[in-house]
Amino acid sequence: MIKINWLEGYRSFWNLPLVSTLCLSGFLFSAGDVRAAGMSHSPDAVVSSSLPLPANPRGLMYFPPDRRSATSVPLNSVPSTLRQAQGSGQVRAHQGSEDLGYEDIPVIVNPAVERNIHYFQNVIHDRFQEWLTRFYAYRPLVEEIFVEVGLPKELIYLSLVESGFNPRAYSRARASGPWQFIKSTGRLYGLSVNWYVDERRDPIKSTVAAAVHLRDLYDTFGSWPLALAAYNAGAGKISRAIQKTGTRDFWRIARTRYIRRETRQYVPRFMAAMIIATRPSLFGFHAHSQTVHQYDEIRMDESIHLRSVAKETGISFDELRRLNPELRRSVTPPGREGYYLKVPVGTSESVEQAKSRMKTWTQPAPPARTWYRVRRGDSLSVIAHRFGTSVRQLRNLNDLSGSLIRVGQRLRVARGGKDVTDSGDVKWYRVRRGDSLWSIAKRFRVSVQDLKILNNLRSSLIRAGRMLMITS
Repeated sequence: MIKINWLEGYRSFWNLPLVSTLCLSGFLFSAGDVRAAGMSHSPDAVVSSSLPLPANPRGLMYFPPDRRSATSVPLNSVPSTLRQAQGSGQVRAHQGSEDLGYEDIPVIVNPAVERNIHYFQNVIHDRFQEWLTRFYAYRPLVEEIFVEVGLPKELIYLSLVESGFNPRAYSRARASGPWQFIKSTGRLYGLSVNWYVDERRDPIKSTVAAAVHLRDLYDTFGSWPLALAAYNAGAGKISRAIQKTGTRDFWRIARTRYIRRETRQYVPRFMAAMIIATRPSLFGFHAHSQTVHQYDEIRMDESIHLRSVAKETGISFDELRRLNPELRRSVTPPGREGYYLKVPVGTSESVEQAKSRMKTWTQPAPPARTWYRVRRGDSLSVIAHRFGTSVRQLRNLNDLSGSLIRVGQRLRVARGGKDVTDSGDVKWYRVRRGDSLWSIAKRFRVSVQDLKILNNLRSSLIRAGRMLMITS
């Protein structure tokens, strides 16, 4: 068994300077407005919520507020579940980061937080339970990383708001992975993104990057609510909001138009998720993961498809994909450094012995080109010469009576009458009008998921004329 040292190689990134272009992430829900407790709405405050208002209309707080915050949050009657958590001391801010200079996270309950607690607890209860179950499989590793960096443990629950700790989550802002890094920010924090791998989807590497990123944001703003808002909107956006409002109090900034509604809702959502996840049983959830995320590692020096590994070792292909979510095409990357493939615990020796029998993967060549889009300066004779055919054949293939063609026009340049093209071990299929991934999968006796993996599809949307790889 190979010992896993997730921190080795990443310590150098903990001292990276903060940059202005930081992580942007998408959102999963729509909730209520944000306002500082005890304060009335300003005329330009945005109020939008499909959720019922909390029973208590006034702001609540039962933990010390952020010592740097100027907001006064009055105590008030606490809902029964929250009061039970407070009285038993089971929900509390992290203690122990003082010696490292990172203050405790203030746990504030105001109407916006209450609405999100209600939303998680009653509206999407099953979905939030799924997030908790998935997260608790990774929790020991994630918590260890945050403690090593010196951050409050409660920050680990930010991943629930970002993605439900889904390594394959992908947002409309093109943020990826459990911590929803955009490509540029991920690279700044040491996460590689290329044709073979996307380390933003690696649960361990992305967690190290997220911890360092949050630490840098706190060092910049000196307040966890502001640091969390900057994680969502970017440090530049929050810096400009502070400059224009003249306050460093997130809850006051949230009442203005200088940050978007998504960012206004972000901190309350985190507060709600943290309160629930700290003591889930009090809110009707359970947090007992059936399996803990653990694995062995085997160095692969050549490009090997995971199906070849599965075939030679008997390990499930789905299990290999689950353990290696950073592999974008289920193929290990080539390179002098090699790639450390994660395999189930106890199987490293059998995988090592089977390496010599695994077939090296080579990228298949695409099928011969059948269509061409006319560009400026083209003529039928120029196109015919380029593709080794005649002007007459081009006319016949495209039902042209003359030689007039237009820029942007699509011309058939070869007789691609067959919809299926064989190229060695690879079969290609040209999508026809009326096709769907399901119908194509049924025709060739493969699964829709396999088609998506082979063709790097994020959805089931396909267009007529596209060439799809069927088998590999």
